[in-house]
Amino acid sequence: MAFLFQKFQEAVKVLVKNPMFARDPRHLQFEADINRLFLYTSYNRLGKNAEENDADEIIKMANKASVKDQQKQVQENIHFQIKNMCKIMDEILRVDNKNIPDPPGSIPCSQNGPRRRRSGLSFAIGKGTPSANEPVVPTTQPLTRLELSQCLMERLGYAPDIKPSQIPHEEAGQGLFLNGEADVGAIIAFYPGMIYSPAYYRYIPGYPRVDASNSYLITRYDGDVINAQPWGTGGETQELWDGFCHPQYNPDTSEETGRGSDRMWRMLSKPLEASNRGTIGEVLERRNPLAFGHFANHPPKGIAPNVMVCPYDFPLTEKDMRVYIPNLIYGDEESITMRRFGTFWFRLGSSVDPDVDSPVLKTLVLVATRALCNEEVFLNYRLSNQKRRPAWYTPVDEEEDKRRWS
Repeated sequence: MAFLFQKFQEAVKVLVKNPMFARDPRHLQFEADINRLFLYTSYNRLGKNAEENDADEIIKMANKASVKDQQKQVQENIHFQIKNMCKIMDEILRVDNKNIPDPPGSIPCSQNGPRRRRSGLSFAIGKGTPSANEPVVPTTQPLTRLELSQCLMERLGYAPDIKPSQIPHEEAGQGLFLNGEADVGAIIAFYPGMIYSPAYYRYIPGYPRVDASNSYLITRYDGDVINAQPWGTGGETQELWDGFCHPQYNPDTSEETGRGSDRMWRMLSKPLEASNRGTIGEVLERRNPLAFGHFANHPPKGIAPNVMVCPYDFPLTEKDMRVYIPNLIYGDEESITMRRFGTFWFRLGSSVDPDVDSPVLKTLVLVATRALCNEEVFLNYRLSNQKRRPAWYTPVDEEEDKRRWS
């Protein structure tokens, strides 16, 4: 397998220069990323028994297939892995699973009854009891998050963990680590939290200076922003989660005082109150040990990233898997067309994407770019060079950063 992976690595370097890719810098970087993901995730799906002919066939496909076809294959490869992960967690947490012993001192689920909690929204509007429309939280094995992580590691071979980062910088804080071994192309973690399409940017806490007090934001190529701050480190139960979080917002405006253009921007970009959520929440597995993607740090100087971001459109028709996808959509489910002009997004009305057969949840996962074994996970942040970047940030590839935000 090591020899086959080397062939894939060489193919990645060659295919990025393929003239079939778009010439628009931003779209060029998107296509290069999809091409890499196509190779990595297809390699992973080959499995341990892969032969050289199989690898050669995938490389040929990467040379000939359109970016759209590669993107569909990446989605299929990622969905294949996630379906397996959800099945494993479902088998672990089912109350009829006799292979999972009750933790010492715990009360059996049958005595506890279904775990329920009122959502933050119900408190806000003054509901005294759960609504008839509120989803019922099913009974699950009373495992802690750590116990679930250990069970997942036994079945999957690895599990993420949160520990103090090994980066020698005072702002490194907590980092994402992998316990166990994962192959290249494996999903290492979900990026959890609330998903904001461009139509709902103004509802992101702290808007327009959303990153002033929140370092857990990430943007997909299609413009959707995921705010992982409300998710935090998850929880200790399966529960109805509404995604509300009210962090203290204290932006530093010392450098902005007196700038007329910035005062105009703040006036035009007045943040909106969260009055139109469109949902009371979803029943989600808050113990999900894979929902820690937001703790991955940018690599220090001289260290290469070992994961990359992969867009994953989870089909909402997969009802049995939904509880393990740690994201919520902000706003109405109706699709709203937005067009970007420079740094501004304009609403063009409602639409239905003809390429999407069913409603999806536009999420992100972290995919391994090489084999990992008991180590810290590093993700290339690709911060924009159009803004002042923090002192700890060293570009992995300055050209990639420029293309990503061009």
